[in-house]
Amino acid sequence: MTIIGITGPTGAGKTTALREVEALGGAVIDCDAVYHQLLESDLALQNKLEAEFGPLRGTDGVIDRKKLGAIVFGDPEKLERLNAIAQTATVDRTRQLLEEHRRAGRPVTAIDAIALLESGLGELCHSTIAVVAPPEVRVKRIMAREGIPEDYAWSRVRAQKGDDYFTQGCDFTLVNNCPTQEEFASRTRAVLHKILEG
Repeated sequence: MTIIGITGPTGAGKTTALREVEALGGAVIDCDAVYHQLLESDLALQNKLEAEFGPLRGTDGVIDRKKLGAIVFGDPEKLERLNAIAQTATVDRTRQLLEEHRRAGRPVTAIDAIALLESGLGELCHSTIAVVAPPEVRVKRIMAREGIPEDYAWSRVRAQKGDDYFTQGCDFTLVNNCPTQEEFASRTRAVLHKILEG
């Protein structure tokens, strides 16, 4: 099974790239989704977070993400501790999912992760791809996708790391400055074929 790591900022076009992996019969592991599932279902993770940050469960017994966010987002040290705990749990679960996809006979699996390289997940990949796009293009995409005002979209884009953070250390960089989604999908297919035939 070929493992491809895909990283990049919000609104750059990672979803289009991941759809192309699925079109090849591949699986996709979305590390954000993995973390959110773990927050809801993994008792060990929940207990570790509460030991670190105090009571966090809502009335439904699940970790209240807003409450957790309020504790860590103004405090760089606490945010770093949360990221370390979250990353460890997410990487462990991602390894399990990779093994499940391998046993299921998937030809290719893509790992979608913002911190692909710094988390160590990049080392599990045969190839890594950074998907980037000009900021103004990303703002338009985020506004269309989430129905948010332009100033809020810009604040989201500015809060993320720059393109260099994503492209440095990746094997391929896909710049999504394409006028149509189909053109970017075609550009992505060309890179995927190069990787899989490599």
